[in-house]
Amino acid sequence: MADTNYTGSMVSEFIIVGFPGLQDRESKAILFAVFLTVYLLIVLGNLLLICILAADTSLHTPMYLTICSLAIIDIILSTCTVPTMLAVFNSVTYTVSVSACFTQTYFYMALPSIERFNLLLMAYDRYVAICHPLHYPARMTVKFTLQLIVVCWLAGFLSPILGFSVTLTIRFCGPNRVLQCFCDYAGVLRLACGDVLSISYVSLFVVLSLLLIPLFFIVLSYVKIIQSVLRISSSVGRAKAFSTCSSHLLVISVFFLTSAGVYISYRIPGTSVDMRVMGSVIQNVFPPLMNPIIYCLRTKEIRDSLVKTLKKSSIFPVSK
Repeated sequence: MADTNYTGSMVSEFIIVGFPGLQDRESKAILFAVFLTVYLLIVLGNLLLICILAADTSLHTPMYLTICSLAIIDIILSTCTVPTMLAVFNSVTYTVSVSACFTQTYFYMALPSIERFNLLLMAYDRYVAICHPLHYPARMTVKFTLQLIVVCWLAGFLSPILGFSVTLTIRFCGPNRVLQCFCDYAGVLRLACGDVLSISYVSLFVVLSLLLIPLFFIVLSYVKIIQSVLRISSSVGRAKAFSTCSSHLLVISVFFLTSAGVYISYRIPGTSVDMRVMGSVIQNVFPPLMNPIIYCLRTKEIRDSLVKTLKKSSIFPVSK
């Protein structure tokens, strides 16, 4: 499909291409089925996690409140982009208005920022619990944790405003094909008229700041946690302390490694467009898919609560 060019007029809509190398009907049908299944698993898995945490009053603690917030973020983030992906795979040509594309771009910038701040809050919660256990009940109350969660959400929605507001000043008067499965910032910025190098540098600074600053404090928290755990004389105590952090470390690793993979792919010369699109898609769906699995399998309290709920509902009958 050739680029659609406009001379003397502004672009009124964008064409979301999807995977440029997978435009045949059979490939699109397979992609549609795969990502519809993945999306349903994401929504159902995170809803299940939220229901477990809401139903079991013993899990109404600061740590599980942050996990519940993470599950809500994952549902909203995947819902922000995956339906667009499914529409692209189910259409010969999928177009979206400039305003709708910008709206999706903003939410796609804000929601990962909220998730990063939420992961930082989870790391801080574990830091206080392990390094300052006597102060934990007084410092990390349910009310204070809810306030911190609200701050994370507000900070996440406010943080992309600088880069996004700059984008609103850009003129789009030429090619209108977004080589992505949804409207993302980098894909839209490439279609701008004129020189946008300075805007790219501002955007890169904002993105790296939002990525590296939370990561720095998360790493610092876990360095302090490891130092504190190693000072525990009992091997059982060390194992118990590490087990409370293992799920969080897995979730943090999945999130930041997928993000790093996407940024690295854009810096490697010769990387195909399809590979970069696939990297963005994986970054978008893999963490929300894995998070409820990790927490349900590796967190004993959530696992026990799930089994108890299933027994009550007679799905797993209690053996006599």
